[in-house]
Amino acid sequence: MAAIPKDLDEAIAQAQAATKAAIADGLRRLQVEIVIPELKVQPIAEKFIPALTEDYGEHLKVYFPDAGAAALARRDWGETPFVVRGMSEMKGQIQPDDEAFLFVEPSSVEVNELEKMCLEAGDRPVVLLLPRMENIAVIGIGVAGRNLRERFLNSLESCYYIRPLDGATLFRCYPSPWQVWLEVGETFELVSETATKPMGDALEQILAKATGSPDSPEQPPQPKRQDFLSTLKSFMRALTQ
Repeated sequence: MAAIPKDLDEAIAQAQAATKAAIADGLRRLQVEIVIPELKVQPIAEKFIPALTEDYGEHLKVYFPDAGAAALARRDWGETPFVVRGMSEMKGQIQPDDEAFLFVEPSSVEVNELEKMCLEAGDRPVVLLLPRMENIAVIGIGVAGRNLRERFLNSLESCYYIRPLDGATLFRCYPSPWQVWLEVGETFELVSETATKPMGDALEQILAKATGSPDSPEQPPQPKRQDFLSTLKSFMRALTQ
């Protein structure tokens, strides 16, 4: 069972292993999410990509949201065995001999184009690295937004996910279930495992039960945790070095 990573390199290594395991099990639309806004995506992509080139080599195609970001990556990375393009570039169109696709930091702005490209990819593996599609104002609300979620967004499997919370961390590393890790001193303790991602009230109830808050009176009082902001800053520094 994977544990909370100590630094960014360990998180990327976990994400690589989780992605390869999910693809081996037949999953084809995957997300790798490290939900820390301060992260710079291009260096993470450069370290993550070898997990895919091991299996797909020159038949891997890497997409950035626009041609400018793709050009910057090509400049910084130099010659690569795989193709790097912007999503809307004519030269970046999906080809029959492409075997796998990595979309780097796609956002709500590109979600419609992303859906089309995923449909064109068919049963070939698609991995979204650090997607930013949580902006419901762009995705849409009401019937349009619901249809998009049911038709496309819900088809994406988070094979790797880590998000610092207030005194805890929400974590998933395939094939393990979704986990909640509670901050205890300078370490983290596993307090919950669920088959689906806990959100909203469900997540609050897990944390309330684990911490013995007033929402969960049957739990005995817990020792006061050290200030989370300092721990979060330390955690983020480790992940952004």
